[in-house]
Amino acid sequence: MLVLVAPGQGAQTPGFLTPWLDLPGVADRLRAWSDAIDLDLVHYGTNADADEIRDTAVAQPLLVASALLSAGQLFPSGAELAARVGAVAGHSVGELAAAALTGVLSEEEAMRLVRKRGLAMAEAAAVTETGMAALLGGEADVVLPHLEKLGLTPANVNGAGQIVAAGTAEQLAALAEDKPEGTRRVVPLKVAGAFHTHHMAPAVSALESAVAELAPAAPHTRYVSNKDGAVVAGGPEVVARLVGQVANPVRWDLCMETFKELGVTAMIEAAPGGTLVGLAKRALPGVTTLALKTPDDLDAARALIAEHAGLDAAPAE
Repeated sequence: MLVLVAPGQGAQTPGFLTPWLDLPGVADRLRAWSDAIDLDLVHYGTNADADEIRDTAVAQPLLVASALLSAGQLFPSGAELAARVGAVAGHSVGELAAAALTGVLSEEEAMRLVRKRGLAMAEAAAVTETGMAALLGGEADVVLPHLEKLGLTPANVNGAGQIVAAGTAEQLAALAEDKPEGTRRVVPLKVAGAFHTHHMAPAVSALESAVAELAPAAPHTRYVSNKDGAVVAGGPEVVARLVGQVANPVRWDLCMETFKELGVTAMIEAAPGGTLVGLAKRALPGVTTLALKTPDDLDAARALIAEHAGLDAAPAE
């Protein structure tokens, strides 16, 4: 069974969309989305520097656009994706790409929503100097109480020995000086706020208003939710979870447990791929993985699809 996943914020690097724009139709789609959300995705995906694309209001639309464009090269229609993919998930903002890929939202709806999400989260992040840091290594039963002691939130429980802490700059500085026992490294992330914590509560309210007029469809392919790793079959429930996850932890560890229970044999990570494949290599031994980094990876992805796709491609229900 093939799983398709979309990465979250922090996966972006300067110029990462440049090679994708050489493919037929990609530049036109990106310009159309740019016009729809009033953000020059072509510029930010090709010429912008690391600081520019670190801006939450820029990074989030850029990542969703990248996931949709790269996955679209492999699955030109929802029907083809439904026939060949067993489950779809996204990490944090990648969930909006997953919602579009499974037909819950149209691509333009997902782009408009992620633009509002990015702006709302950037505004919430500006209230207090906050951030996130990945803890590599260590056992959860040791790491989690340590974070609580420092006033930090385990914003991403990613599995494979990785937990991401979020909180104020002072709390993160304290963590750097006082790592939990067994933790090898504490790595600051390229994000501008304490996402998936109470610091994002104002963004939840903004998104509740933004989704009020949407009419989400049921996913045509299993949609695995960050909230608890559950397969969600109803469109309105997917959207409600998209809103709530802004201020609640990402449980990617539980998503991977669900992939395992579903019988995953292969995983493809949409561009800019790499982070989620790295986690899967440690948490899902025996599963064949592939990260879409550039169009040069498409032939290998198509070969992987030919070998694994359709073995258990079933509707969400």
